[in-house]
Amino acid sequence: MDGLIKASPLWRETEDLLKSAPCIGPGTARTMVVDLPELGTLKRRQISALVGVACITRQSGKWQGKSFCTGGRAAVRSALYMAALTGVRFNPVLKEFYQRLTVQGKPHKVAMVACMRKLLCILNAMVRDKKSWNLHLQNA
Repeated sequence: MDGLIKASPLWRETEDLLKSAPCIGPGTARTMVVDLPELGTLKRRQISALVGVACITRQSGKWQGKSFCTGGRAAVRSALYMAALTGVRFNPVLKEFYQRLTVQGKPHKVAMVACMRKLLCILNAMVRDKKSWNLHLQNA
């Protein structure tokens, strides 16, 4: 995989952009580049649904079930979970977001999926705009 990424200037540029985020390591960046080539080309709701971190509410007529997240690309979702787990400790944007959700009473897993989605949307925007991580832009 290293050889393929190094051989492609586009993949190398995307990997460098992703690794500029505080919680994205080489493994997560490679997984995103290889298994999610749509990164940077889709809107935030589309990319979230593609990865499987968008909540879907089951309802029919007057009956309304629970919301859940399902489907998507398992390899990307797993890598994103590990990145979000690191992010809630070391990434100031995700740390503040996670703490705010837990103070509101959200369970750990619900807050983690929300952090995964936020991280994915940030990474999508970074690749779309071809801009590396900037704390001041992420807080806006």
